[in-house]
Amino acid sequence: MVAHLVKLRFLILANSLKKSPWQLVAVIFAALYGLGLLIAIVAGLIALGFAPLEIIRSVTVVAGSLTIFGWIVLPLVTSGIDQTVEPARLVMFPIPTNTLLLGLTVSGVLGVAGIVTSIAALATVGSWARYPVAAVAALVCAAIAVLTAVVGSRMMAALSANLGSGRRFREAQGLIVFVPLLLLGPIIIAVTEAAPGLLEVLPTIAAILEWTPIGAAWAIPGSIASGDFGAAVLQFVIALVTLGVFVVVWRFALVHALENPAHTATSKAGKGGLGFFGVFPGTPTGAVAARALTYWLRDPRYAQSLITIPLVPVALAFYANLNAVPGVLNAAGPVVAFLLALSIYTDVSYDNTAFALHLQTGVSGAADRLGRVFGLMAFALPLTVLITVGTVWFTNTWEVLPGLLGIALGALLSGAALSSVISGRFAFAVPLPGESPFKSPPGAGVGLTLSLFATWSGLSILVIPETVLAIIGFVTGDAIWGWASLLVALVLGGVLLVIGVRRGGAILDRRGPEMFALLQAKK
Repeated sequence: MVAHLVKLRFLILANSLKKSPWQLVAVIFAALYGLGLLIAIVAGLIALGFAPLEIIRSVTVVAGSLTIFGWIVLPLVTSGIDQTVEPARLVMFPIPTNTLLLGLTVSGVLGVAGIVTSIAALATVGSWARYPVAAVAALVCAAIAVLTAVVGSRMMAALSANLGSGRRFREAQGLIVFVPLLLLGPIIIAVTEAAPGLLEVLPTIAAILEWTPIGAAWAIPGSIASGDFGAAVLQFVIALVTLGVFVVVWRFALVHALENPAHTATSKAGKGGLGFFGVFPGTPTGAVAARALTYWLRDPRYAQSLITIPLVPVALAFYANLNAVPGVLNAAGPVVAFLLALSIYTDVSYDNTAFALHLQTGVSGAADRLGRVFGLMAFALPLTVLITVGTVWFTNTWEVLPGLLGIALGALLSGAALSSVISGRFAFAVPLPGESPFKSPPGAGVGLTLSLFATWSGLSILVIPETVLAIIGFVTGDAIWGWASLLVALVLGGVLLVIGVRRGGAILDRRGPEMFALLQAKK
């Protein structure tokens, strides 16, 4: 049975890659990147073997503890990721609980992350090569540490299974994941500046972690190499007890999750009115706009885009202050416009099978495209103008305002035009309605990244005219160039938007049934 579960994992992975060549290409690129990173890690761990004992001990304990901590915490912020064989889908089969636990553990170890972690853990044997007994212990401890990481991850996923079905929990996940990602640059700079001080306290940190559940297994070889066999025995006991506790808790949580499956919370209809449907006109375009704007406020998948907006000025302000160039903050408006304009290029994919409503009611492609654009522009247009004017006011550089508005509004209008065409032509692998915003088929994340990169490149080409005019105005200080940029942005962007809506609508009219079939296949 365990072998069947492991085989099932790889069959599902292989079948998902057959659906789209882009997913296969994305997985290949991700594998090459991961292989390069793994080679660097292994080489670094082997080279670490030539360092003094205290440094080897500190680095392996801290790095190993962070690895196990990452495995355990990851399911809380990315629930639904790498669940190729989801336990909830196996509940209908008479699989004994212990067999299911073993099968899921083996499939986790044989996953991409499990293989990378296992190889890196085994490379610590090279770090202790100068101490033969410690090297043998490192081999055993590597196996214990990897099992602790995999079982801890599965345990946390089972414990958070019911939490993940709640909308508020998914929104919190978005904040936990996206805030650090968007502030990654400032975080890296801060860590780099604090690195010399961290190196000095690294042995102290390691001395604390080696007596914790996540660090005990990594500390055993160091204790043996230093001759402290009593400490090694105690740390070995802590490591085994930790693994045993994780298994027991996971078993209990898995049984509970299978017997009480999570249900997506349903919202109760309000009694006070029609919401946005009472604001927009009672036309097909108005109905689509009202539904699109409702999604922006209530669907956690759309919230990912909104989370980034307030952090863009914060990140740019950090770089402006770091480099003593206040003008960098003025880029916030155009950047926000780019992000918002391209946020609807997966709109139809997010609809999933609900797109059938458009086909059944005979909504024209143009009305669909225009309604989604109106839903976006209802808040994106004033927000873009507000951020652009606000940053110029803060930096007191009013002379660049027309040019900045030209770039920002040009990006917003041209981007909406481009998104209207793309979302009517392509169906992307995105999280299904009600799922975690981070859940996606294997390789889909990289595939979306590649498509987003291509879309960004296309939009960058479309806004070249207004951008060039604005830059000339910035360099020469002549305001006429900025006003020319704004005029070109409004005219060219408006024309492109009309063309994009019509062209995207024509494509959607022609490919509507085919798009629906593709969306059904991605369920």
